[in-house]
Amino acid sequence: MKTNWKLIKLLLAGAMPAALLTGCGSSGTAVENVGDAEELFGCSVINVYNAGEYIADNVVPDFEKMYNATVNYDVFESNEIMYTKLMGGSSYDVIVPSDYMIERMISEKMLQPIDQDAMTNLDQINPDVLEKREAYDPGGVYSVPYFWGSVGLVYNKTVVDPDLIKQEGWDILLDEQFKGRIYAYDSQRDMFMIAFKALGYSMNTDDPDEIQAAYEWLQNMNETTSPAYVTDEVIDGMANGDMDIAVMYSGDAAYVLSENPDMDYIEPDQGTNIWYDAMVIPANAECPGLANAFINYITDYNTALANSTQVGYTSPNLQVMNELSSEDGDYYENSAYIPREGYDKDEVFHYNAELTRQLADLWTRVKMSVN
Repeated sequence: MKTNWKLIKLLLAGAMPAALLTGCGSSGTAVENVGDAEELFGCSVINVYNAGEYIADNVVPDFEKMYNATVNYDVFESNEIMYTKLMGGSSYDVIVPSDYMIERMISEKMLQPIDQDAMTNLDQINPDVLEKREAYDPGGVYSVPYFWGSVGLVYNKTVVDPDLIKQEGWDILLDEQFKGRIYAYDSQRDMFMIAFKALGYSMNTDDPDEIQAAYEWLQNMNETTSPAYVTDEVIDGMANGDMDIAVMYSGDAAYVLSENPDMDYIEPDQGTNIWYDAMVIPANAECPGLANAFINYITDYNTALANSTQVGYTSPNLQVMNELSSEDGDYYENSAYIPREGYDKDEVFHYNAELTRQLADLWTRVKMSVN
């Protein structure tokens, strides 16, 4: 897990809310046992599968104390790795995929419905986030929001003219004056999204000519600016000012901006991906009752506050989102913490097996052409 220096500074300064103090529960007091999982649900162990660096340190141990339960917590590097592991027979009780993967798993009958009666905290969720859930989980039958965000550009405003990056948008990744000074994200989905948007296409296109044009755009980027392809290294790299421009997820960008005042974040006018990660319960879950309790616990204000403060991504809990983004909050009151909403060129990914296959082949060629 990356070190959250902003969190440490606030702890040392005494500025953190009680909910995040070491040795306390997410309620800000000693964790109270609310029941015995074995008695309540007939089982006391759940297996949770989530992305790396995506949960606050106190969240799992506090839940275990509350229910006299055990949480086996595992992490994955991508939705595709998670999916492959599930298809191989691995059993989990709670997983946290992205929107398009949830859409796929619903279609393949890999999920079981959420127990809506157990979700006593849904009234705390941002109504706009629940509305966007309709795109990948109609009716909210199978999922409960976890985090949401966007893909954009972090840039050093002492080097990159804000007016220039505003004007060029994604095409600044083709600007030769920044050759060798750009981090590209090592992800076929995200980088093809950028190329599609730069060309004025939908990121969900399946038009062969548009796919070919996006491939050529990425090859042109390699030739003109020689970007460095990275993943998590981008966080510390931009916080340290190692590059001038980087493709980044908004939550990581919020952290970078909180650490380095020279950095700013932009969601280009050509449009971007507004993404949603949510909690779901696989069809083969062995302890669904406790899994539903865990999901409800994650959505509670105190847990959501701890999660979003440490991780940096936008909370679906409306009160937490508003508090952490306010000037009085002193956490992530910057341009990256809250993704823009209602912009007609922004999109949510939809699962398309054939498009995924085509892009995988082309992405291999893009990576092979890196200078």
